[in-house]
Amino acid sequence: MDSGDDLQLAFDTSDLAAELALAHFEAGVSATLKADGTPVTEADRAVERLLREALSEARPEDAFLGEELGQLGESDRVWILDPIDGTGFFSRGDPNWRIHIALQVQGTTEVALVTSPALRRCWWATRGGGSFESSWPREESKTRRLQVSTTSTLADAVLDALDNESRARLPPSAARAPASPLPLVELVRGEIDAFLAEGFHIWDHAPWVLLVEEAGGRFTDRTGGRASDQGGGLYSNAILHSQLLASLHYPARP
Repeated sequence: MDSGDDLQLAFDTSDLAAELALAHFEAGVSATLKADGTPVTEADRAVERLLREALSEARPEDAFLGEELGQLGESDRVWILDPIDGTGFFSRGDPNWRIHIALQVQGTTEVALVTSPALRRCWWATRGGGSFESSWPREESKTRRLQVSTTSTLADAVLDALDNESRARLPPSAARAPASPLPLVELVRGEIDAFLAEGFHIWDHAPWVLLVEEAGGRFTDRTGGRASDQGGGLYSNAILHSQLLASLHYPARP
């Protein structure tokens, strides 16, 4: 299957899901807590059902792994879905939520799409094809290729992390970025130099690992690998990556 065809399918499916999610968002929803203590709304489940139905109609042999509805099927091709990343934002009426779609083929992410309907933006990447940002709905004239920064010294770097405890572990010589709801967007735009994101699940990280790598950056998980299912890790502009890994005492892999 051609990655361009898969990307187009991701676009078409995400657009349908975005319209449904936006309707729920504008109407207002309340969140309840799941067994793991994270919030969920009726919109999360409805959007994931739509994503699965549309993708499975086009790719009936593919498997799925989603935040709300779990795993379905077995295949070398797995669609990884987060129907509403940022449910807390969503339920509070804050526009900084996103729909995540990633396609893994034989364990490697080949297609990534992040859509932010309420912000009217989207970001996508294909392996070997680069990372891009555009308006949503997409317009060719409002599309740009993404590139991470070229900062080469920690003294000049601007870093961010998921929480205050993680921020305290970053090299003291580097500046701290102001808190942002979209730090990985800032990284692929070249506005910050690294983001430490230890935590969360494969559906939170899978699209962003590819987006960062295709924008020229690097990602290392907490085991020293590049997997999106190891509870997050370090994203950076690549030039600073080795210095940051050493500072964080991440395990080195040959």
